[in-house]
Amino acid sequence: MKSKTIILLLLLGVFPFLTKGQKIGKEDVWHKISPFFLPDFEFLDVYGKYRPLLRFYNGDTVVTKKDWYKRRTEIESQWHRMMGKWPPFIKKQKMEVLETTQRTGFVQYRIRFNWTPNEKTIAYLLVPEGKGKRPAVITTFYEPESAIGLGKSNRDFAYQLTKRGYVTLSIGTAEASKAKTYSIYYPSIEKAEVEPLSMLAYAAGNAWYILSDLPYVDNKKIGIMGHSFGGKWAMFASCFFDKFACGVWSDPGVVFDETKAGAVNYWEPWYLGYYQPPWKNTWRKKGNIAGAEGSYPQLLRHGYDLHEVMALMAPRPFLVSGGSSDPIERWVALNHVIQVNKLLGYENRVAMTNRSEHSPNRDSNEQAYLFFDYFLKK
Repeated sequence: MKSKTIILLLLLGVFPFLTKGQKIGKEDVWHKISPFFLPDFEFLDVYGKYRPLLRFYNGDTVVTKKDWYKRRTEIESQWHRMMGKWPPFIKKQKMEVLETTQRTGFVQYRIRFNWTPNEKTIAYLLVPEGKGKRPAVITTFYEPESAIGLGKSNRDFAYQLTKRGYVTLSIGTAEASKAKTYSIYYPSIEKAEVEPLSMLAYAAGNAWYILSDLPYVDNKKIGIMGHSFGGKWAMFASCFFDKFACGVWSDPGVVFDETKAGAVNYWEPWYLGYYQPPWKNTWRKKGNIAGAEGSYPQLLRHGYDLHEVMALMAPRPFLVSGGSSDPIERWVALNHVIQVNKLLGYENRVAMTNRSEHSPNRDSNEQAYLFFDYFLKK
């Protein structure tokens, strides 16, 4: 039996599942989540084929913290050059409240705001009862209804987090998903200047500004969470927009992996494979890697991988809620990010849980919520 499995069993014996209404302290939460930060023994200090993060692109070694922040800037700038430059953030805007609904323990607002300079979105803001500033979480998915409990089971992240005392903002690409274009194209789908996955990250940044201006939100304690498509979105948002305090990414595919083409499909034109028309009737069939265009083939050709993106989180904490797209072997890539955190003087900043299925379940969601409890609640 693996050593990590033994630890988990011991902890489950010491800290059984809570009954409704029962509370635990921060130290108890840490005991529950601490195994998530431990690679299995077989992956300890294994770094594989990934390009070292602690080495500049010209081959120079990163030795000091100051070196790392120069290296971080190098990585971020290079990826933005490859994916396209963001427009300025919309830092001050007034959201429109379209509908107010009282639900058990919280108020649900259906709102509208600009998430790009030329596009508005409809989202749901859930605010728990009570006074004082609260931590907050943005949730991302194909549409905003699932996260508030009006969709598939175990995707109700915003609803469950609000019941735990968080202000939540559920965003999603409902209209694009209905049209099967899924993403955000700026300034237009015919002439996009930024890879769509990068624009999703930008849009989440504008959603952060909406939340951060609310008087009952602690803007130092705003996280982000999403699953699958939403997991990719949450990952790129939290990595490229450093105001997010932490992130939970449910089975997005945290490295490029064409052996898992069903879900780790960054070559799609709504992620990193955008190409301009003519494509009116020839939009590539979903899952087809052949002839991929956009940034994706260039990134692969020049040796880039998503461990560089994840490194932009350091020293902010993140959890990979891994399923079939992100098995335990992903620790090989995560070890590179752990190295960066060690250089910066931090530990327990990179976590992963694992399940066999792509879909989240009750246990994996509870693990994610405990992660937020530890890092966002006082």
